[in-house]
Amino acid sequence: MNDLFRSITAAVIAVVLVSPIVAQAGPRSHPLDEDSAVDLLRRALKRDRVYANRMDCLSYDTEETTDAYFQFVIREIHNAKCGGAPEVMPAIARYRVYRASGKNRTLESD
Repeated sequence: MNDLFRSITAAVIAVVLVSPIVAQAGPRSHPLDEDSAVDLLRRALKRDRVYANRMDCLSYDTEETTDAYFQFVIREIHNAKCGGAPEVMPAIARYRVYRASGKNRTLESD
C-alpha cells in the first residue's frame, strides 16, 4: 500500500511540475489581436536586426485580416529625419503573423 501511495504521489507531483511547461509550449490560448500582432512583428524584426539601421523609418500597415493571420506591408517613411521624397512611401516587405501561434513569415514579392 505504501508503494502504491508513493507512486501516485510521484505521478501527481510530476504532472503539477510539467503542466505549466507544456501549457507554455502549446499554442496561444488567446489568439493575437491586430495591435499585438504588429508589436510581435516589430520585436521579431528588431531582434533579428532585419532593418537594424532604419527601424524608426518604417511603417506597418495592415493589408489583410483573416481568422488565421494578419498580413502587414512594411513601408519606408520618407521625411526630414529619414530622407526621401515625402510623397512616396515604397513597400519594402510583406509579412503574415499567424493568430494562433504568433509566428511570422515573409511573403515573396510578385
